[in-house]
Amino acid sequence: MLIAVVAMFLQQTCGSVGRVLPAVLAPLIILELHADPSWVGVYFGLVAIAALIGQLGSGGFIIRHGAIRMSQIALLSTGGGMAVAVIGGAAGFVLSALIGNGIAAVATPASSQLLGRWAVRRYAPFAFSVTQTAIPAGILLGGSLGPVLAQSFGWRGTMLISAGMCWLFVLVLQPLHNRLDTDPVPTHRVHLSDFRTTITGVLAVRELRALSFACFAFNGLQAVFIAYFVTYLTALGYDLVAAGALFSAVIAIAIPCRILWGWVGSFYVAPRIVMAGLAFGMAASSALTGAFNSAWSAVAIGAVTGVLSATAMSWHGILLSESARLAPFGRAGAVTGGVLSFGQMGAFLCPSVFALLLRLTGGYASGWIVCAIPAVLVGANMLRQEPKLERG
Repeated sequence: MLIAVVAMFLQQTCGSVGRVLPAVLAPLIILELHADPSWVGVYFGLVAIAALIGQLGSGGFIIRHGAIRMSQIALLSTGGGMAVAVIGGAAGFVLSALIGNGIAAVATPASSQLLGRWAVRRYAPFAFSVTQTAIPAGILLGGSLGPVLAQSFGWRGTMLISAGMCWLFVLVLQPLHNRLDTDPVPTHRVHLSDFRTTITGVLAVRELRALSFACFAFNGLQAVFIAYFVTYLTALGYDLVAAGALFSAVIAIAIPCRILWGWVGSFYVAPRIVMAGLAFGMAASSALTGAFNSAWSAVAIGAVTGVLSATAMSWHGILLSESARLAPFGRAGAVTGGVLSFGQMGAFLCPSVFALLLRLTGGYASGWIVCAIPAVLVGANMLRQEPKLERG
């Protein structure tokens, strides 16, 4: 199990660095391309659509080729998306969003398939949470190193360096293909109907419906936070390096918190209660984030967004482990892809709504508040659930 956890941790780290760089470098990109800040929401909306399609269709490919092989393909796609982005202009970023996040979206379902098979059931929330700390770790690296590298290499050079790291790790994973991919079914046929059956299979189970709605709300708010926080800070008067440093410091909080919530959900509190607490916490801190102005100190901003990071950036392990637990044998990747597809719907709609409100109001406050509402509904729904959404 340890080898599987480490491999998926490193895979997710490389991928998350690539996915966060456009948000971290957005002020430079916007300045060079003379774009409106609402462009950030449009870009991440396209990212979510591509990821939605990729995750809906991921199950069959994981069964056919194996989790490690699909992880390698995901990293190739992420690197390719960043390379295309350096072309510049709107067309380059449209292609980047689609190439770098469509096929690449298979990474998390592939990780769930591998861990669902190798992790001991009782410790699954903890194992999933450890692996999922790779995402904030990658975001932390992107937020701290991205602006620094951009000072020397520009935003294009920085994205090419990250692309090269993704491609390099594809080679690192190769020896693990034969060792860990022991369950592929090369004769398994992939059909277009897999997209429909993935959705209907998730919606047919009440507990999975609850997790899907939670993933919609949580991932939507996370996407808003990642997409807009650095740009929001620059609007408040921070320079890019300072904004990136504060972003990284806040994101760092999510690393121990992901492990903490997985530990609590494994041994002490029912996972649905943990998720309810996270939902209310992220909703309250998001609404308060909308109240920031130039009079707020960096410490105060860090305290509020630290809570947002500890909740909106830290739910993944416990939600994904519950999705894998409820999946039929050998279908953890497909079920996780179905649940995550609802998360991508949230990642499309929430930044898009945020961008629209930013355009209409000229300010950020209403976007932070409106995007917190789904999380409140999730918290209430989780508390109403009968205790079947728990570890058995």
